[in-house]
Amino acid sequence: MAKTPMLKFVSVERDMPTKRTADARREDFNEIYAEYADEKAKEQSGRCSQCGVPYCQNHCPLHNNIPDWLRLTAEGRLQEAYEVSQATNTFPEICGRICPQDRLCEGNCVIEKSGHGTVTIGAVEKYITDTAWEEGWVQPIAPSQEREESVGIIGAGPGGLAAADVLRNAGVQVTVYDRYDRAGGLLTYGIPGFKLEKHVVMRRNDQLEKGGVEFVLNCDVGTDISFDEIRQKHTAVLIATGVYKSRELPGPGAGAAGIVRAIDYLTASNRKSFGDDVPEFESGELNAEGKRVVVIGGGDTAMDCVRTAIRQGATSVKCLYRRDRANMPGSQREVMNAEEEGVEFEWLSAPKAFHGDPVTSVKVQKMRLGSPDATGRQSPEEIEGADYDEPADLVIKALGFEAEELPTLWGQDELTVTRWGTIRAEFTSGKTSLPGVYAVGDIVRGASLVVWAIRDGRDAAAAILEEMDAGATAVAAE
Repeated sequence: MAKTPMLKFVSVERDMPTKRTADARREDFNEIYAEYADEKAKEQSGRCSQCGVPYCQNHCPLHNNIPDWLRLTAEGRLQEAYEVSQATNTFPEICGRICPQDRLCEGNCVIEKSGHGTVTIGAVEKYITDTAWEEGWVQPIAPSQEREESVGIIGAGPGGLAAADVLRNAGVQVTVYDRYDRAGGLLTYGIPGFKLEKHVVMRRNDQLEKGGVEFVLNCDVGTDISFDEIRQKHTAVLIATGVYKSRELPGPGAGAAGIVRAIDYLTASNRKSFGDDVPEFESGELNAEGKRVVVIGGGDTAMDCVRTAIRQGATSVKCLYRRDRANMPGSQREVMNAEEEGVEFEWLSAPKAFHGDPVTSVKVQKMRLGSPDATGRQSPEEIEGADYDEPADLVIKALGFEAEELPTLWGQDELTVTRWGTIRAEFTSGKTSLPGVYAVGDIVRGASLVVWAIRDGRDAAAAILEEMDAGATAVAAE
């Protein structure tokens, strides 16, 4: 069944007159691919057991009604499937592409647990939403009634944009402030285009803007505008800045040229894909072409870096992680993808020092896993005398991100933070220690998943609307 569309494609190409244009050939391919994708979506959706306890739905942070939209897809009712998916997820086409389904919905599929292979939930979710865009089912934001209240959102990442969507649909006036020149946050500049095509993010940005969301870009809060000014302008403020402060590498030589932050490396690559002028890329500082690349870290950001380096034409790409494969925090699916593309993993390995300036090699310390800590996770320990030098022309630090010191940067001493520097916010509502100020996403949770930021943004928007309605009722009662 899977081979039929390919045979049809070959037949069409063989019979195609040579004078036909590239556009016409592309249209033929798209038509055949759409037919194939439709068949696969129906086939996979039809495998859903419609079990009494939807483990897939329970393990989705958004609690998407997965069984229902799978059933509708299997029945060919794609528009209804899209509407069910969109009801709980602001960006289903994005989650379908980048969510670690192997750890969430698909990993908890009953069919997967029975040993028959999971339903490819993410691929179906992507397909039905992409179809919705192509067919014009994605409607512009059109509130039934405009409201006078306004919300200022600091940060145009997934949490901020999800909140903006909910609030704007309710008629609230929304202004989003962001330090970058394009909205989307890590969706735009942190995640490579081979995982998340940038036009997918841009069309959501356009939808929000056409729906009345105002974007104030290239705006660094605390420098270009003060936090107090934003509070004075709006009924409520939502902080959705994410976490961008990179953890630093220890060891001698860690400050040498050629040792770069993952966020800088990925941003340069994504800017290049937009056609921007990126001097650091052109100079080779943030370009892996022709280089021996070593990436340090074991999360999804590290996987983004190694796979980007392969595509840029690195001569070799190695990933150092201080624990073993089973304890790696990133998606196992991403690791497999990286291995298939030629990345070499050095498990139980940590950087000890760096030679040269610019860097020429990494002194690698071999590790072993020791006794479990209080959480049950084994701590890595050095193996005395077990180290070696790994040649490197480019070292990328992908050790995770921490929160910036927002109370200090914004002059808000009363904004309470945790010992990790993240904002202390009320569960589900996102309320902070400042009246009328809410916070969502990574700036509350620490570095986490896009789907959790979307969930937080939607929850906080609902809490803000509830507060506004309660205030309006109180005024009316007076």
